[in-house]
Amino acid sequence: MKNSLSFLLVLVLCCALTACGGGRSAASGGVPSAPAASQPEETPGSSQPQEPPDTSAPADTPETTEPAGNAGNGVLIVYFAYGENAPLSDDVDASTSASIQLRTDGTLTGNTGLVADMIAEATGGELFSILTAEQYPDNYNDTIDVGQTEKGANARPELISHIDNLDSYDTVFLGFPNWWGDMPMAVYSFLDEYDLGGKTIIPFVTSGGSGFSGTIQAIENAEPDAAVLEGLSLRDSRSPQAADDVTDWLARLGLAG
Repeated sequence: MKNSLSFLLVLVLCCALTACGGGRSAASGGVPSAPAASQPEETPGSSQPQEPPDTSAPADTPETTEPAGNAGNGVLIVYFAYGENAPLSDDVDASTSASIQLRTDGTLTGNTGLVADMIAEATGGELFSILTAEQYPDNYNDTIDVGQTEKGANARPELISHIDNLDSYDTVFLGFPNWWGDMPMAVYSFLDEYDLGGKTIIPFVTSGGSGFSGTIQAIENAEPDAAVLEGLSLRDSRSPQAADDVTDWLARLGLAG
């Protein structure tokens, strides 16, 4: 009986030990694969580094250039006018003198200045007024006397107006009144100051009836390397109404705008 009881106790003990060993094996056997670690949730923009701000220069824009001094498209209208070289008052009555003219903008000029304006309007050229350091008398009769004295002395009056960009012009109109059968000496000062060689000179004159006299030859002598074309001669009294004459003349030269 004791033997049977002992056998039963041993059998129960073995079963208990077997059960305990199986539990340890399940717990400590091969480590079960852990569930895949969950990836941290991406925040917007965290997957790729953000690009740095674009600090490069913006795309080039077309450059704008200031207009060169040759607003006249290579055409310069040089002229001498008594009304711009005398100390005339702003309220002078231009109608009382055939030598003084009033521009549409209210400034004073002379017959030659009016014609110069017409040429500039027709060609798109740029105006240049020959101005003397010492002004002429405020009445035309005394001015003519001064002009005669200057001519006799072959004087060269000092000029206070100058051209900085002469190379910009290929065609130079040259206008003046006829003083004592000649150009005013201030025009000779201009021709002495500038070399117009290689350019085209186109003269125009206003006079009481003498026209160019010997001035074309004088221009050719002063500027032997320039081409001197057909000029325009107008009577003083005709100057204010000379627009048609100017247009026809420019058309003959092929220079009408």
